[in-house]
Amino acid sequence: METRILGRTGASVGVVGFGAWQIGADWSAVSEDDATAALEAAAAAGVTFYDTADVYGDGRSERFVGAFRKAHPGVFVATKMGRRAEQVHGNYSEANFLAWNDDSRERLGMATLDLVQLHCPPTSVYGDDAVFGVLDAMVAEGRIGHYGVSVETCEEALAAIARPGVATVQIILNPFRQKPLKRVLPAAADAGVGIIARVPLASGLLSGRYTAGTEFAADDHRNYNRRGDAFDVGETFAGVDYATGLEAVERLRPLVPEGMTMAQFALRWILDQPGVTVVIPGARNAEQAAANAAAAAFAPLDPDLHAAVRAVYDDLVRPQVHHRW
Repeated sequence: METRILGRTGASVGVVGFGAWQIGADWSAVSEDDATAALEAAAAAGVTFYDTADVYGDGRSERFVGAFRKAHPGVFVATKMGRRAEQVHGNYSEANFLAWNDDSRERLGMATLDLVQLHCPPTSVYGDDAVFGVLDAMVAEGRIGHYGVSVETCEEALAAIARPGVATVQIILNPFRQKPLKRVLPAAADAGVGIIARVPLASGLLSGRYTAGTEFAADDHRNYNRRGDAFDVGETFAGVDYATGLEAVERLRPLVPEGMTMAQFALRWILDQPGVTVVIPGARNAEQAAANAAAAAFAPLDPDLHAAVRAVYDDLVRPQVHHRW
């Protein structure tokens, strides 16, 4: 698999990673056997970057990734912290950081975590020198190797990129969320900050497998968070109205080259964007993990296809999402 340098970490990682939210919670039930099989299939396909968070299943995802890492000690593990408390600025404190970090290190079985990301913190946190001073101290103490920020908006991404200690920025990027292309990706490239592209398949919409009649389980965020009742609505279907998303998918479907799935097409579109380091699709099973990794083997898409994807975005999706994030 092609590798790229993960920003200021200096680490070389495969361009398709593994997003471990699905094996934690909020995507209907995923068994331990299926979670383990998905992780192993990703490794067999050359995936070296694994992204998790302390709140995915209340530590369930971190425990799975930690057990997997024992058998694959060379992989790069990124986790997140910050969502275990009410989302107010004051909870982004040294005491909380140290406690959350201790818990993650225990679950992952790592004395020094490769990368810890603030998990979509309140916007005011980005301007707080003391918060980033604590993160710098945690690096100096050997608790974490590097730190980054997972963001909701482009303005938050730009604020994070301007911080000299921020190694990576994780942001939603897919054919339905194209705003980061204009300013965020160029700024990250200029600063040497890695870009981790999350929600790459718009919560599965861009797999092309869903219809108006598709039903999601009660414990699936694609059911309970469609209006942002639990967390930022942009994390569910990339913030696109479900019916509009289905219409856009049908416009994209004829563009998919022969031999590619629609999901692979969407992942390849992301990998083609200058400044992207790694994309982190989730997987519920081994088959999905292997298919996601295979997207890295395809050649870059033709410029005409990129123009056609942009046209679908401009016509259907831009009015709903571009001004929001």
